[in-house]
This record gives sequence, structure tokens and C-alpha cells, in this order.
Amino acid sequence: MKTSDFYFELPEQRIAQYPAPRGESRLLVLDRAAGRRSHHSVKELPGLIESGALVVFNDTRVRKARIFGTDSRGVRAEFLLLNRGGDGSSWEVITKKGGRRAGRRFRFAGGEAEAELLCEGPRYLLRFDRPIDDAWLDAHGHVPLPPYIKRADEASDSSRYQTVYARRHGSAAAPTAGLHFTDSILSELSRRGIGTAFITLHVGPGTFLPVHCADVENHRMHKETFRIESGAAEQIEKAKREGRKVIAAGTTTLRALESAWRDGALQTGEQCTDIFIYGDWRFRTVDALFTNFHTPCSTLLMLVCAFAGAVNGERAGRKLIMETYREAVQREYNFFSYGDAMLIL
Repeated sequence: MKTSDFYFELPEQRIAQYPAPRGESRLLVLDRAAGRRSHHSVKELPGLIESGALVVFNDTRVRKARIFGTDSRGVRAEFLLLNRGGDGSSWEVITKKGGRRAGRRFRFAGGEAEAELLCEGPRYLLRFDRPIDDAWLDAHGHVPLPPYIKRADEASDSSRYQTVYARRHGSAAAPTAGLHFTDSILSELSRRGIGTAFITLHVGPGTFLPVHCADVENHRMHKETFRIESGAAEQIEKAKREGRKVIAAGTTTLRALESAWRDGALQTGEQCTDIFIYGDWRFRTVDALFTNFHTPCSTLLMLVCAFAGAVNGERAGRKLIMETYREAVQREYNFFSYGDAMLIL
């Protein structure tokens, strides 16, 4: 399978730089069995889901993980904090090429913290002179907006690039399908007899990266950690036993559920996944997917194509999604993290 099979033309003006009011984005509904598309608003979603279904959400909370430091010469460098070490003072980071020189020291937040840049094999670490926790990042960090949003983060992004049900700190990027939900939409789901369950997958920046290999099979996925509590697992397993639909709110939720499902049950507790869902993947847990529109040649687009193909075969699924994306472009849907949404039934 060629990566180029997942390329599509997207005018720059279709890449959302700001979000619509929460719950008011457009929603494209795709019936993958019939190949039928219809057009709605996200606030109509509860009426488009059958009673008794279970919607599963990712309740991760985005850290203000983007920070700026200045070295002894006054040169400014940008860092994205990923994973915190056990002592709380060392963080694995991503930094731009110009800042990757081990031994450089940086001052942060006007000198409130200092750190040395270390190199450990392929990883870069910042070793701070004090513990750096989520409270410090909330005070001094920036919202880690994706690179295709061509602006600095603003005060409104602190809440808008966060789901209303975000609970557990740990993500370097938002589970963007969840950004559409409001408290009133969640209440309406309940009123209509649609259940909700919550798991946690901490989203890494690798989730948005394009595939650079010519052949899809040669791509190696990044790792992400997730956690499923026993109560959520029981809800999902009960829905499966009773033949009720399980709907994943976002590709991160779907990845976690597919990773944890073994021998007819969900594994619970802290886990790690690097599964690559593409092609003729056999889906075991999820019956419908609520998601955003994804970047060309990305693993997320490949996942969506695989999900569409689970009904009529991989080739038919890829063809259907690429046709659907072309229609979305023609109808001027907005794409990516702050864009519009899609429900695949």
C-alpha cells in the first residue's frame, strides 16, 4: 500500500485557525455500508445516535507544555515537554534543530527556573534546577497548538483547546474530536438513553505526523500511554454483550480500545500502545466513530480509511473516505484540530 494513496488537495483556507463556538461546528455523517453522506451540525449529534448506544470519550487534559527559554547569549529556544522523569525535574523534550546542542543552559520565566539540555541517544532532556509540575506549566507555559495553526496561542486557547470533561493531565496535544462537545450535548445524550464512558490516552505530538515512507507498511508508530478503569471496561463489555453500539469519540479513544481488547474483554489499568491501524484491520470493539478531518498521508487518515473499509473491504473504504474528503473540501468544511467533524456509522 502506497502512502501517496492517502494524499488529497486541501486549500490553505480550509485549515481552521480558530474554532467555531463549541458545539456549533458542521458535521458530515457517513453511512459506510450504504456509502451515503448527509450534512448536519454537531449539536444534532444526539439525535443521530440510536438509543442504548455507548459513547466512549478520552478524558486526558492538555498540558501547557510549550515553553521558551533564553541561553547566556540571549538566544531564545522553544521546547515541547513530553514525559516527566521520576524526580520531577527532568523532562523529555522536542526542540527545533537550532537548539539541539547538549550542555546549553536556559533560563525560563524570567529566571524563575533554569535547565541544562542533555542528549541521551535519540532523546533530548531538559534537567531543571527545580521540579516542574503542571501548576508551574499552567502559570508559565503555552498551549501547544499544532504547527498548522499559524498563530501564537491566545488566552481563549487555554479553555478552547481542552475538552469540557478533561480530567487527567498528560497530553501534548488535544483529543480534538472531543473539543466539539458541550455540557448540554452530553446531557442530551443521557436524556436520549445514550450512555457515556471515559478512558484516558495521553496524546503525543507524533499523532499528527505525516507518514514519510513510500510504503505504508514500513512506517513505525509512536508510543502513547493510556489507562482504562475497571468501571469503564465493564460498561463497554456490557454494551458489547448486549449488542449495543460502541461509539468512539476520537481516534485516540479508538486506538486505546483496540489495543486493550483481548480474548473478548478489555485489559484494565495503565498500558502502552504503538499499534498502527490501517488496511484490513479487524475492528473488535468500536461500531461507529466520531472524528475530525485529518491531514493528508497521516496515520489518522489511514485509520479512518480502515474503519470505513471494515464493512466493504479496504479498497472500497479508502475510496469512500477519499471521495468524502473531496466533497467536504468542495462544501467548504474546515479541517484539522479546530475544524469540523465527521460521524462514521
